[in-house]
Amino acid sequence: MTPGTPGSEFSDNADNADSADNAEAYDGAPALDDVAVLIPAYNCQEDLERTLASLHETSPVRVLVVDDGSTPAIVLPAWEGLRIEVLRLAVNGGIERALRTGCELLFEQGVRYIARIDAGDLATAGRLRRQRTYLEAHAEVGAVGAWAEVVTRAGKRLFLLTPPTQPEEIRRLRFFRSCFVHPAMMLRAQAVQAAGNYRVGYRAAEDLDLFLRIMEHAECANLPEIGLRYEINEGGISATRRRAQISSTLRLQLRYIDALNPYYWLGLAKNLLHFAVPYRVLQGFKRGLFSA
Repeated sequence: MTPGTPGSEFSDNADNADSADNAEAYDGAPALDDVAVLIPAYNCQEDLERTLASLHETSPVRVLVVDDGSTPAIVLPAWEGLRIEVLRLAVNGGIERALRTGCELLFEQGVRYIARIDAGDLATAGRLRRQRTYLEAHAEVGAVGAWAEVVTRAGKRLFLLTPPTQPEEIRRLRFFRSCFVHPAMMLRAQAVQAAGNYRVGYRAAEDLDLFLRIMEHAECANLPEIGLRYEINEGGISATRRRAQISSTLRLQLRYIDALNPYYWLGLAKNLLHFAVPYRVLQGFKRGLFSA
């Protein structure tokens, strides 16, 4: 059992060499020893394997998979270039709890940077290195994301997500539009810890809740490049828990009132309107608006 994590089981993929041994095979490439990729997983073995296969870096990559009560349990083989650890939760408790538990373990292990990605999504080559380099050069930034190419499960390109890149623009627009692609983010572990980690109080908007709290003490930014191929899944959070997501977002808007910012009021009106718009209609509008 992992200390401080009741009802969980932790396993390290023993077939993977340790990071020091692996690093020797990469001809002195910049190390990612202080980076860990955090992936919550529930009954998604095949999608998870596709995501792991997309992690191409010039140094070995550390991955923590939080198996959120999958039946059967997630089982992963040795993977070239990856050091995979699996934290098994006995009962499915939702993505919020899985992310919080995973971060707690990474805090204990001294990880400095936590990169997010979800099972089924694909990382672009070198994404982790570029985000780590950015955070190393910008001590004031607590989280950095990237743009995303939105695709169907069959891999067909639908549109691009190009959130604002500069911290001041993100602060101005954070309630008017989506300023972050959660599975394309890299988080400074110290900033996540200072903000109080992920919480379960804002269902389906746990990412926005965390980023808003990070912005109380630090900045957030995005790289102006594609870092992720983001798969639209009609069974995902945005489809099946959309109403809860909008409700949580509205509660956060009421907590962070920005009365002098016109984009705050436009965002409030937009989210109220989303209650009345069917999900498929909204997705069709996005495809038409953002298709390249």
